Amino acid sequence: MINDLDGIAWSSMGHAYGPADDVPVWLRAMTSPDAEIRGRALDDFYGAAHHQGDVYPCTAASLPFLFDMADDPATPDRASIVALLLSIGRAAVDRGDTVYIAPDGTLSTATADSAALMRAHADTFVAYATDPDVRVRGAAIEALGLFLDDTDRALTILRERLPAENGIEERLRIIGTTADLALRLPLARTPAMAWLDTLADDTTADPDIRLAALVHRARCAPADIGDTVVPTAMNLLRELTPAPRYDADDQGCQGRSGTCACTTDANTPTAEDVPPQIAAVFADLERHNRVHAPTTTLLRTFHDVLDARVRERTTLLTEQLRSPDPATRHDAIRMTRELIVSWRGDHRELVLLLANCLLPHDAYTAAAAAETLAALAPVAEPAREALAAYVTAQRTTHGPAAWAHPHPLLRRAHQEAVMALARLGDVRAVPSLLTALDDDVDAWRAEQVAGHLRAVADELVPRLSRRLVDIDLARQRSAMSAGAVVHALAELGDPAAVDAITAFAGAAVRHERWNTAASAVDALASFGTAAAPALGVVRPLADAADVNVRAAATAALWALERDPADVVPRLEKLIDSERNHATIDVLGRIGPPARAVLPRLRAMSRDGHEWTRVHAAAALWDIAGETEADLVLPALLAAWERNDATSNLVLTCLNRMGSAAAPALPRIRAELALPRRSGRYANLADDEELQRMCRDVLAREAGVSNDPSKSVDTR
Repeated sequence: MINDLDGIAWSSMGHAYGPADDVPVWLRAMTSPDAEIRGRALDDFYGAAHHQGDVYPCTAASLPFLFDMADDPATPDRASIVALLLSIGRAAVDRGDTVYIAPDGTLSTATADSAALMRAHADTFVAYATDPDVRVRGAAIEALGLFLDDTDRALTILRERLPAENGIEERLRIIGTTADLALRLPLARTPAMAWLDTLADDTTADPDIRLAALVHRARCAPADIGDTVVPTAMNLLRELTPAPRYDADDQGCQGRSGTCACTTDANTPTAEDVPPQIAAVFADLERHNRVHAPTTTLLRTFHDVLDARVRERTTLLTEQLRSPDPATRHDAIRMTRELIVSWRGDHRELVLLLANCLLPHDAYTAAAAAETLAALAPVAEPAREALAAYVTAQRTTHGPAAWAHPHPLLRRAHQEAVMALARLGDVRAVPSLLTALDDDVDAWRAEQVAGHLRAVADELVPRLSRRLVDIDLARQRSAMSAGAVVHALAELGDPAAVDAITAFAGAAVRHERWNTAASAVDALASFGTAAAPALGVVRPLADAADVNVRAAATAALWALERDPADVVPRLEKLIDSERNHATIDVLGRIGPPARAVLPRLRAMSRDGHEWTRVHAAAALWDIAGETEADLVLPALLAAWERNDATSNLVLTCLNRMGSAAAPALPRIRAELALPRRSGRYANLADDEELQRMCRDVLAREAGVSNDPSKSVDTR
């Protein structure tokens, strides 16, 4: 860390910029006339002294230097310095008077000190608020809502600045800052909200001002949101919407009212030592932060304020997704995804509107829509035909090379649509996936979704098997691709893959890639007795030193040859290992022949850790049945109550218990009544599965089906 700004700067920065003097040279570099040096120095500060938005002693010690830079008219790009000050100040205010242990072991009051210094410089920010540079003014306006404690003065400045600004972003920022002030200072609440009401109701005001005032008034008092707020916001949004424009060959940004980097949006070549999966993650993060319409941040705020009002949010999103403005439509895609993955409900109309975004003249938006539909696969069924039509049209126009099209936007849009279609199990995705696997072009994407297409396993398994055998485990980056291929082969369930997976497991052992070996053995177990030819590789691994490999191999022994006399004693030795949950699950699958472990499972069903209780209780039921119901059911329900992430495992067992699960019916009904998604880690797919299992149990108890064997065993 930088412990003394008058002495030694961070070594990495010293190497980059030279030795430190009165003002650390890496700080002085932020005022360099060379834009590249300036940008690198600023990045270094964010990465080191303001890492992930934190405030360290060195951050606080830097503030006087930063204020001097911001005050100097000769400083190039002063706006970046003021924005940095705002970021540090916001973080300091958010953390309050937090005291923590600094890296040198001393108690640090850096956040409180930084917040106090920001408030002491309130007049400085007031001066910045009238700066000729619009970017300086923007950061300074936001600072007034955070650091200026004089309510009357702050509101007066904001009222004066609103008519002085012409840009929509600047005006929206002023109104948002008014709400910040109202939420921070009790004395500002009444006059600030009154001004927001006046602006929202002023029919002579510009629609951007009225919409912002309406949203931020709702933000100040969410409980006061009435039935007219969302319709009024929609009408104002229509007034704000620019007329669309398209160029005949445009595939991206035309018609967008914000800055867009989509011309660089691609599956671009990456350094050889960077796995494409990792490069794609960073590309996704960059896309996630893009904003195309000036109203987007405001609308996101509105959705945050509306929160659980799913009906109103759906109505608003419908308006956004139907907007004639491509920028508004594009930014609505992610907001729609966020609603659907967080809240239950009938989202069919929103899914169909996402499908309407698969526009042949706008590959940039089509890619975003297809990516979202892939993420929503369990509820994306209404978009199936639109996805298939888009994929087919691209292949008709561009031929089999559509998957590898040289235009980055067309290529990404086609690939995302193919993957979304594949996640729905639709074989119309297959031709493009075969192109990927045969020509080795972005094949890692095809590997991710191939497992959803069991109907064409005969075409996919030979190709995936060849790819698995060809993986060089001597290369560190190979494990990521290997995992996807192994998983896909297991999902496809064709025993023709057993030989390739067996060979791969042996190679992983030889290279001491133990996690990879365990994954391969787990995949072999999924084939059951059809993988018996792999016993020669699996059996020795049941005595491996690595506990993950040993546990996977022991589970596979049961799956491949079903000999409880051999397997149960091995599992007993693993029941206290870090793989205890998986071990308990195997004992449950073995059933009555595993009765020797019942005393141990009874004790574990009372364990303080809810996950252990759930696994143990489920295994108790599978081994001993109704004789253990008085212990199993309370254990399951207690774990569910304590941690709803266990709910999928709980319902899987309840679904097998038949009429013995009757006392759980009130809890199941309560679960279905919840508006927010639940399930394992609140994942959309897990929540959809959870709801289905809840309905299965309720339907059976209502007499729709009285045969517990009809329940779905999702183990």
